[in-house]
Amino acid sequence: MASSSKLPGTGLEDVGVPGQTFLRDALTSCTDPLKAIEEFQLENGILLPSLRPMLPLLDLHGVRRLDFHTSVLEELRDKLISQINEMGPKPKKEQNESNLKERKENERKLKELLSKSFPVVKVKALRPVIMGILKNTPHIDDKYLKVLVRDRDLYNDTQTEVKRQIWQDNQSLFGDEVSPLLSQYIREKENVLFDHENLTNLFFSKSPKVRRQGGVVQKLAHMIGTSIKLYDMVLQFLRTLFLRTSNVHYCTLRAELLMALHDSEVQEIISVDPCHKFTWCLDACIRERNVDIKRSRELQGFLDNIKKGTEQVIGDLSMTLCDPYAVNFLSVSAIKILQHLINTEGLPRDNPILILLLRMLALGLSAWQIIDTQQFKEPKLDSQVVTKYLPALMSLMVDDQVRALHNKLPPDERESAITIIEHSGPPPDACEAYMRESSVCGVLAMYYTLHSAKLRDRGAILRILSILGSCKDGRAYEDSFLHTLVALLIQLPDEFQGEDFSTVLFDEFFFAGLAKDNVTRHLLKLLWYIHPKLPETRIQTLMKALQPGTQHTESVHKLYESLQQQLQSQVEPVPSTSEMEYLDTPLMSVPTPAPYHIM
Repeated sequence: MASSSKLPGTGLEDVGVPGQTFLRDALTSCTDPLKAIEEFQLENGILLPSLRPMLPLLDLHGVRRLDFHTSVLEELRDKLISQINEMGPKPKKEQNESNLKERKENERKLKELLSKSFPVVKVKALRPVIMGILKNTPHIDDKYLKVLVRDRDLYNDTQTEVKRQIWQDNQSLFGDEVSPLLSQYIREKENVLFDHENLTNLFFSKSPKVRRQGGVVQKLAHMIGTSIKLYDMVLQFLRTLFLRTSNVHYCTLRAELLMALHDSEVQEIISVDPCHKFTWCLDACIRERNVDIKRSRELQGFLDNIKKGTEQVIGDLSMTLCDPYAVNFLSVSAIKILQHLINTEGLPRDNPILILLLRMLALGLSAWQIIDTQQFKEPKLDSQVVTKYLPALMSLMVDDQVRALHNKLPPDERESAITIIEHSGPPPDACEAYMRESSVCGVLAMYYTLHSAKLRDRGAILRILSILGSCKDGRAYEDSFLHTLVALLIQLPDEFQGEDFSTVLFDEFFFAGLAKDNVTRHLLKLLWYIHPKLPETRIQTLMKALQPGTQHTESVHKLYESLQQQLQSQVEPVPSTSEMEYLDTPLMSVPTPAPYHIM
């Protein structure tokens, strides 16, 4: 027979079992095909004498021989896989010296079993057995791994425990598996930030423990297992993507992944990641919404004791602190401390916890520059931020408190109008000046804005918003901040009836950032809820300014069209009361960075 008609091998002949080739040869060389088939069935059926008389009974019941043999195969296969799993490696907690000999014997048996069974790996009905053996083999020979990599069908059926051994020496293949998960993670974060119908599942409302239970984080942790090499690869992917996109959600994932491995007690990794103890301590602070003296000393001690030759850890530390959840905690905690200092007539420079928070904030806000330049040096906090900017910000806060207190007094007890005008003027010049020069100052101003919005202090909101667009690098137009600000403003619909409120909010703040696609999306969400309170002329001005162009995404166009339909029908959406407790916490065109390892 011509070689072109050769049947693809299944491997059965390699283990001494007649297969397709044997049956084909038998049928093409025999004189009686039916007799040849009968002989093949007798020789290769279940060799159990007591079973043979029962087969005709199954025939009478319409049970095909194929169905019968398949059911027997499946039953035996499941029992065999169960026994193989019993022979596999036990959890570290169960390993001890007494069962060391048994473990070695089981490894020997599995290796021998793999050698005998691997030739039939392409037989789909038997493949689960071979995959079960591979899964329970701690160190698989390269000759088997190479076969799995070359055959896409086999690779897809391979379990994660086996793929880990393939990925160890195949970074591109591992990258292909990880990339969709990273994209999914970013989409999930952005869906929370941009969903115009979302008023309850707000970005900062979930605790750290809940966040890292998410599907992507758990899947990545499972893919890494206990492999330091795979963990190192994921960290390098995150650094590279953070550099290429400036997307801070990659920083969040870096911290969440480490803490997910911490929760699972993967000592092989967390014991060698130099960021572990720092991240663990920071995570506890965020979870408890507080940073006490003990934890502040731990955090400061870590930053102060980075040894010469290990400065690269500053890169990963800066990413951990660049995580929006960390920035939120540090900033809200700083505002709380400033409030306390006002009440106790204290000075910012005399509060060591405040200085530490600002130091960590400065490091986190410099993450991109540190990793981009590979200059692993902690940025020095400008002393004037503490000695000049913070007093100016505290002066603004005092003015707002005095005015708010004045407005609560009975009319006959209020001070003269002149005094109140002094507490309602523009913010101190130093505030805006330092916000332009320092990211730390800008972020603190942003969080004081949220603090004022939560207190529903109209005057305070107007004063700080009038200069908020001046923040360095346009930080006031970041998604996590705008998402939170819009959620708070939606709870103040009546304020939009005053033209002065709209002028400051829209003309002076939002319109200054409309060049950015994300700002349009957040403003459309705000307009979606508060448009019934706005004058018609203001609505027309906003809709004209918000009309998306070719540079905007499809989601922006859809939201704009939906809002237009809403305006035409004039159905007022009813905002639900959102959970804002988290605000009370006292708290691809750039070069790939040179890889560096956690070891």
